Amino acid sequence: MSNRIFQSAVLQMKEGTDRVLGVIDAEGSVIACTEPVLMGERWGDVVEVVNGAENGVIHTGGRTFKALASWGAQFDYACFVDGEDEAARSLCTIATVALNGAKQNYEEKHDKSTFVKNIISDNILLGDIYVRAKELHFVSEAPRKVFLVRQPEPATPAMIDAIQAMFPDKQTDFVLSISETDVAVVKQLSEAGEGKRLDKVARQIEEGLAKELDLKVVVGIGTVVNNIRDLARSYKEAQLAIEVGKVFDTERSIINYDNLGIGRLIYQLPTTLCQMFLQEVFKKNPIDALDQETLFTINKFFENNLNVSETARKLFVHRNTLVYRLEKIKKLTDLDLREFDDAITFKVALMVKKYLVSRGIDN
Repeated sequence: MSNRIFQSAVLQMKEGTDRVLGVIDAEGSVIACTEPVLMGERWGDVVEVVNGAENGVIHTGGRTFKALASWGAQFDYACFVDGEDEAARSLCTIATVALNGAKQNYEEKHDKSTFVKNIISDNILLGDIYVRAKELHFVSEAPRKVFLVRQPEPATPAMIDAIQAMFPDKQTDFVLSISETDVAVVKQLSEAGEGKRLDKVARQIEEGLAKELDLKVVVGIGTVVNNIRDLARSYKEAQLAIEVGKVFDTERSIINYDNLGIGRLIYQLPTTLCQMFLQEVFKKNPIDALDQETLFTINKFFENNLNVSETARKLFVHRNTLVYRLEKIKKLTDLDLREFDDAITFKVALMVKKYLVSRGIDN
């Protein structure tokens, strides 16, 4: 951020007050002030005090401080006003609002992170992307991938800071706060082929947050794109990966869009079409006629690639017992799970049923 923006705003405020006011950065250095003689001074002792104020107004050393808006747990900039009285408190609060506005306007025009966030959020016209990229000296063509980190509870600044520490190069990798629960990571790759190894990056994010902050998160991974205009697509793929995984792979915490398989197709089908499919497959008896023990047997059979002997061993039952169960399923559904085509039909039907339940449709 250019210090000239703050200095310009501060000097305009000087006309309305005789109080000394200005801005310090995260190191406590005075970067803008109505009294030029104070420029460059460093007040390191106030940094911890301002950080501890949790964005509130704080009095210390004969001055009043208030941190400007920041994504992280630590402040980037803070406004200060001489005095610790009520007038200083009011002036500091008003000045902070004005400086936040100046900061936001500057970031929207000059900040690469805001630019990338606007792209993935479809908040910028396609024709404007290349114009802004040129102004920001942003490389348009480079392999990139989007990771979407989601946690059940609202994301804390500490979570954003922890992820940012994993991606310290702010010129090529971007950590973006998307919503109360979502943080997006736009990772630039050294080469297109590196995308195949980035599941390890997702695992590092998950394990790092679990170890450092005891946070349980889900990470969705989009596909590699080679042009900035396609970042929104990779972001939407990461979103879809999490949504589809929530239905079909509830035990997985890392879901790659490339590995969604048939679940991705089912998730995008109209529910009426799914209901029609189940009615056509299960003409004799509805799928709900199968009890939990039978469904458990079926899933184990699928997990063991339709191998009767191996499935019986995993279920700790005699082979003939399993054959009897499969015959029972055939009588109920007219589907012989030992036949590949019938097994495929049944597997898809189970996934369709799970999808309908996730949509609140139980029958």
